[in-house]
Amino acid sequence: MTTDDAAVSDFYCHQALSGLVPIEIVAETDRALAFHHTNASHPVHIVVIPKEHVSSLTNLGGADPGLLTEVFALVREVAADVEKEHGSCSVTTNLGLYQESKHLHVHVVFRGESPEQILGTYGHHDG
Repeated sequence: MTTDDAAVSDFYCHQALSGLVPIEIVAETDRALAFHHTNASHPVHIVVIPKEHVSSLTNLGGADPGLLTEVFALVREVAADVEKEHGSCSVTTNLGLYQESKHLHVHVVFRGESPEQILGTYGHHDG
């Protein structure tokens, strides 16, 4: 995929950051933004993005690598809040063909399972 192709499918720059689509902000810093997903697929579905265009976790383009520190500090803060409130959460990002919008974004989600469902799936393998 070329840089031009990436710019065409950048929902975050073209719609969310530009104000074209309304977003509900959870937290932000000077260079990173966390907001509720505009088409959530989980009871809690928060997206954390850099405020400048960065293609993906593996393709920073010309962005300062220190930007990742700020983005992931915000991911950590948001994930801690979700985990504290709900007891668990998942943090994911997609790459390559899995990445629908070619702008680095990290999903922080609580899928809604009960503690029993979570333990039934994942158990406790460290005990």
